[in-house]
Amino acid sequence: MSKVTLSMGVENGTFEEEMSILSGNEEEPPSLPIQNGSTARRRNNLRFQGETASSDAPSYVLKGRMKDLYENNPNLFFDDGLRKIDFVLVWEQNLKVEGAEERRRIFEEELELEGLELERKFSSSSHQLVKIHAPIVIIERYAELLKMRLPMKPPAPAEASTDQRRGSLEILYKIPGFSQLHTATTEVVHQVKSRWEWILDKFKMDPDTFKPEKKFRLHSTYTREKKELFDVSDQFMLPSLRSRVVDFILNRKKFSNDPNDHFAFGIERLIEEKAYSAAYPLHDGDSRTPGNIRYKLARHWASLWKAVKYQPLDHIKEYFGVKIGLYFAWLGFYTHTLIFASVVGLFCFFYGLATLDNNIPSQEICDLSKSVTMCPVCDKFCDYWDLSETCLHSKVTYLFDNSSTVFFAIFMSFWAALFLELWKRYSAKITHRWDLTGFDAREEHPRPQYLAKLKDVQEKKYNPLTHKEEPRVPFWRMKFPNQMISYTTILLLILLVIALVVGVIIYRICVLSVLAIKASEEDSLITRNAQIFTTATAASLNLVCIMLFNRLYERAAYKLTEMELPRTQTDFEDSYTVKIYLLQFVNLYASIFYIGFIKGKMIGRPGKYNKIFGFRQEECAPGGCMLELTIQLAIIMVGKQAMGTCMEMIQPILMKWWNTMRLHAAYGSIKKKKDEKPQWLKDYTLNSFGPEGLFGEYLEMVLQYGFVTIFVAAFPLAPLFALLNNLFEMRLDAKKVLNLYRRPVAQRVRNIGVWYTIMDMVGKFSVITNAFIIAFTSDFIPQAVYYYYYSPKIYNYSTMTGYVNHTLSWFDVNDFMENKPDKPGVEYCRYFEYRSPPWADPKYKRTQVYWHVMAARLAFIVVFENIVALVVFLVQYCIPDMPRQLQDQIQAESYLTNEIIIDHELTRSRNRHNGCTTPEPLIETQGTEEERPVVNYRDDLIYYNEKRGVESNQESS
Repeated sequence: MSKVTLSMGVENGTFEEEMSILSGNEEEPPSLPIQNGSTARRRNNLRFQGETASSDAPSYVLKGRMKDLYENNPNLFFDDGLRKIDFVLVWEQNLKVEGAEERRRIFEEELELEGLELERKFSSSSHQLVKIHAPIVIIERYAELLKMRLPMKPPAPAEASTDQRRGSLEILYKIPGFSQLHTATTEVVHQVKSRWEWILDKFKMDPDTFKPEKKFRLHSTYTREKKELFDVSDQFMLPSLRSRVVDFILNRKKFSNDPNDHFAFGIERLIEEKAYSAAYPLHDGDSRTPGNIRYKLARHWASLWKAVKYQPLDHIKEYFGVKIGLYFAWLGFYTHTLIFASVVGLFCFFYGLATLDNNIPSQEICDLSKSVTMCPVCDKFCDYWDLSETCLHSKVTYLFDNSSTVFFAIFMSFWAALFLELWKRYSAKITHRWDLTGFDAREEHPRPQYLAKLKDVQEKKYNPLTHKEEPRVPFWRMKFPNQMISYTTILLLILLVIALVVGVIIYRICVLSVLAIKASEEDSLITRNAQIFTTATAASLNLVCIMLFNRLYERAAYKLTEMELPRTQTDFEDSYTVKIYLLQFVNLYASIFYIGFIKGKMIGRPGKYNKIFGFRQEECAPGGCMLELTIQLAIIMVGKQAMGTCMEMIQPILMKWWNTMRLHAAYGSIKKKKDEKPQWLKDYTLNSFGPEGLFGEYLEMVLQYGFVTIFVAAFPLAPLFALLNNLFEMRLDAKKVLNLYRRPVAQRVRNIGVWYTIMDMVGKFSVITNAFIIAFTSDFIPQAVYYYYYSPKIYNYSTMTGYVNHTLSWFDVNDFMENKPDKPGVEYCRYFEYRSPPWADPKYKRTQVYWHVMAARLAFIVVFENIVALVVFLVQYCIPDMPRQLQDQIQAESYLTNEIIIDHELTRSRNRHNGCTTPEPLIETQGTEEERPVVNYRDDLIYYNEKRGVESNQESS
């Protein structure tokens, strides 16, 4: 009896597996279960000569983590209890689609020809299942084809025996500097520690649950010729890697025997044509059953009670892949940096609250003893009003519009630049830690939707990158008309947003006029604060319209992008991202831009208003439109975040419930206890994540980033609300992707893509918008000009006494051309402008103060933008994108890897020249050399026989 043990190492909580296989015949290897069809013939050709099939199936014993995984959830394995399911295909038997059965048969035969192992589960229910397992030999082949970078074997200790050094690279001892580099990388952890480490430990994950990060490992592009250089025992068992390989195969296998149909391939197109209902990898067990990594992530990561804890990024990356791991790394870093912005914003708000009683302009407005008659706010129906009615408005405005506003605007401009620079450095560390340095995405194949729309196109073109002929899109017949329709539709949707803003403006004018009329009849809280009430209700109405329009824009942008016929998934995502962000940007910020930069700027004066279609324009309240801008920002930002978070959770929950109800009748015989249902059925009721699964998450956060940066001068509490939202958003996203969506296929990306470019543009644009908000919307510049040039001196010190009267001009009510209010005893009314009084010659002309203030506004914009731009440039120059220590480490690793490969090639060449061949052991065997090993995965035996079969055949003959 021979015994062969395959042992998988343990590192960073990755998979540990030990399998012992007992065979009952020492002379012949046990027979392997052979499936019917062309795969069996292919495998028979690979098996070495002299092998005879045995009717006795081998007995297998699982050990380690695989044993625990099988005991906790045997539905993750084939019926033999050994081969773990890497992918499943589901199709509905009751759904009659012409030709679907033939396409499935051809497609599955192609998968078997490729070497994948299938197990079909037919039942009386409507849904049928095909399980897919990728043998090790297939994983090795595609790891080389996809140019995966895998860890190299670590050196064994110098004092180790020959048996202990088996499988390790002794040539590493010859490489100078390897031991020093290994020691230096471990010392980095100790250098980071400081006296505040004990505070940070409170926020770290439990080390007993999530083991520390991986130690230093050299990585290189995998090749089977140099297989002995790589430590792939645990890497080839990672579900994320295996699902990526299977997904690559599924997307490229044909489902038609027609030689002229070159584009009949890919699982996505089969799902589009309803030949299959779904294709997905399985989750690692149930999220509520201990014994799997999904349970650990659900309990310790996707929990609101762990909102203040660090994220186990390495484990997230290993479970979901690099793309999702990088999103949560970016979201965590962004949320972490918001803490500093929130603290400064709170300081500015509390500064305004502490100095509110000392604000002289507010005191002058609230002084009831000084009655100031103001001109009517509307024609025909509005009467004169007293300035003291805006007392509350002036006090609330001061909380957000004070001397600290400029400081906070400058700070946030620096924060935006610093955030992006520090993210590049942090991203470089993650890129190195996850071995993404130097990673380039492979050339993508055309999308199934692209090929389906061009299936009738006869004209072809040669693609020099893929070396294949592809359909050529007719420019005048398809591409040009589709692009014109796309652009004009986007323009129409933008005009629709502008129409919405106009509608809200009309609403504000009407409500304000009605409240002004009621103010003469009754004195209530609403009529006394008509401006605040009108702004709040208008912003709430605008928010509802924004949320409705967002749904319309998402569907429209998707359809328009499909019309443009993007060739690859990357082209589709880039085009879709630009469209949806443009539409969302206009939809969210149009009303805010109007209040901040248009409202009340060109209204004219009493007696000569600049009217549009016979109607007066909206006026700002006393002290400017700063408070209205703040209210609009707060309601839209906070309201959108709250409503968006609720919809993000409610929608997938309802869809999951609907899927469960649909399957309830088909699987009525299965008990309601969820743990007893097959894992594939549990996952089938979940929602499909899809290639654009993270798009909505990124979009929401980038739009929030716009609120935090573009208009932050008007709302210093924006970073705080963003921080509170993100603490919950991070955990809710984790709970959603773990419990409400099928396990996505692991995707390998290098960075967050186009979103970084968008945030960089938003950061630069925010400098301009904040400068204009402070200069033209805030009351900061007029107050500064009055304080330094026009204020009365008391003991040689300037004071703000008399500022309100300084900003008010006089108007003779007899100069009203029409709509003169009928109120006896009123000869003059006041309005906010810098104009000459009616007794001057000429009257109502802009005074020198107006031009002085205008010059100060423009000078402030120039100085503000240049100072911020200079400091941002210095920050970017002083902070390199990658730490110098990391650069040296990457260069050293590249040098050592090349030296290892070169030394390996020299050794092989020397052995070949001396006539010596060194066997390449796949596994460690126990017993004599003549005993043929048998491993847990059957294609390992085939691969082993391919390498050793020649010698065995010669001996048997």
